[in-house]
Amino acid sequence: MGNVSVVSEFVLLGLSTDAQVQAALCMIFLVIYVLTLAGNSVIVLAIMADAHLRSPMYFFLGHLSFIDLSYSSVSVPKMLENLMSKTKTIPVKGCLAQAFFVFAIGGTEALLLAVMAYDRYVAICRPLLYGQIMSSWFCEGLVWGSWGLAILNSLTNTLLAGNLDFCDYGTIHSYNCEIPSLFPLSCSDVSTNATVLLWSFVVHASATLLLVLASYGCIFSTILNMRSTAGRSKAFSTCSSHLTIVILYFGSAGLRYTMPTSGSPMEIIFSLQYGVITPMLNPLIYSLKNKEVTTAIRKMLGKCWQHF
Repeated sequence: MGNVSVVSEFVLLGLSTDAQVQAALCMIFLVIYVLTLAGNSVIVLAIMADAHLRSPMYFFLGHLSFIDLSYSSVSVPKMLENLMSKTKTIPVKGCLAQAFFVFAIGGTEALLLAVMAYDRYVAICRPLLYGQIMSSWFCEGLVWGSWGLAILNSLTNTLLAGNLDFCDYGTIHSYNCEIPSLFPLSCSDVSTNATVLLWSFVVHASATLLLVLASYGCIFSTILNMRSTAGRSKAFSTCSSHLTIVILYFGSAGLRYTMPTSGSPMEIIFSLQYGVITPMLNPLIYSLKNKEVTTAIRKMLGKCWQHF
């Protein structure tokens, strides 16, 4: 991973230096993490168990829940450990590994949200061709393609970051390691790294955002032209959950990665929004907005209750 022998570990300052505040934050984020694991696991299991949830929409939703499980598990356990311990350190290689997974899983989620927007576009604007276009092999290709592109993007930036020389006492003004937070710790020239990161993020984000905007532009145009009020209501209900998550995720992630790294509280807030809060809210948003998911969850929990 390059020359990182000057220092062996970084210090994660976390969210607060006050012991009482740290204890309160530890309990809050422990509850959030448990809710995230439970909510997303229930959705994954409900989709796997219910034969009625075999459409591409729920196939993508299951993968989104798995991504949220993974995303939260990359950062939150280490954050909880630091909140409970006096030594808030992380090995340099461990920090690079965490930065890689944060960027890779976050990029996959952005691509998958764009794929889900395209799925809604086909379902509403091309309903007669939906089964033909969104075939099982095509859906699987979209999911694995999202993983592949995001991992390649993250690997490129992480390998470049691994070639930097980190010197002196490395302190990260956040609760986790992300690639932009490593640049101020380096005594090497980071101009190439910053340029590659900026362009990879711009290309990645603009492509996914354009696909989302184009899809929803066509969707809203089609909905407004519907004569049936019931049809409009159903179409809006189908898209509202996904659109809410898109706004929460793209808004906070876009602001975080385009603003300069300075350790400001706003950086931490945006990072918490897309890395911790949104994965917890996704199951709640989909279960409240989608009757099929709610029914499947009730059936599954009912069967578990009868079994035990």
